[in-house]
Amino acid sequence: MDTRFLGIADLVEAPSVAVVVDVMRAFTVAAWAFAQGAEKIVLAESLDEALALKSRHPDWVALKDGPPAPGFDTVNSPGLLRSIDLGGRTVVQKTTAGTVGALAVKEAPLVLCASFVVAEATAQLLRTRESDSVTFVVTGEDGQADEDLACAQYIARRATEAGTDAAEFLRRAAESRAAAELAEGVRQGVHPDDVALCLEVDRFPFAMVATLEDSLMVLRPRAMASLTDEDPV
Repeated sequence: MDTRFLGIADLVEAPSVAVVVDVMRAFTVAAWAFAQGAEKIVLAESLDEALALKSRHPDWVALKDGPPAPGFDTVNSPGLLRSIDLGGRTVVQKTTAGTVGALAVKEAPLVLCASFVVAEATAQLLRTRESDSVTFVVTGEDGQADEDLACAQYIARRATEAGTDAAEFLRRAAESRAAAELAEGVRQGVHPDDVALCLEVDRFPFAMVATLEDSLMVLRPRAMASLTDEDPV
């Protein structure tokens, strides 16, 4: 499998397969939203679009980066989101990097959104597709965020070598600037457990697939059978 690791600004054309990685915290939050029962996540282009969608659909749940703001129901924190019941709800998500990266490749035939919590499911879907070429979009810090690059490299390795150990990739993510900023309270809208939750490998047995639906980029979970089947007793 031919792999490329690019920042958002480096994308010049729609790849055949794109894996958009945002570990801290957009696509860890998205996975938690599905775990909390969300039906789908609409990735908004802007805060204004997110608020407009929320205005048209008052039952939707709108979330954003940073501190709480009028019109938004919650913020982009897995630690905070895990206590919210999202059963059957639609979530509107706008973040600084993750949603921007997904929208940048919206014309790609296959777009996966990923973080460590869905790493194996994402790798398994790539193996199932037998894709010749995969572009990993490293969303944070103009493509330099080591937590995102480490996760992307881990998924790429897992897609071809199922026994790859996560330890070194997790170490890099734990020592990243984003992890330090979250732990030290530099960023707002943060729960004390956010870093730890972002570094849980394979917590959820689904990949996350984004597709265009009526001009909106919509993210949905896709369960991977071998990760959900229970071992025989």
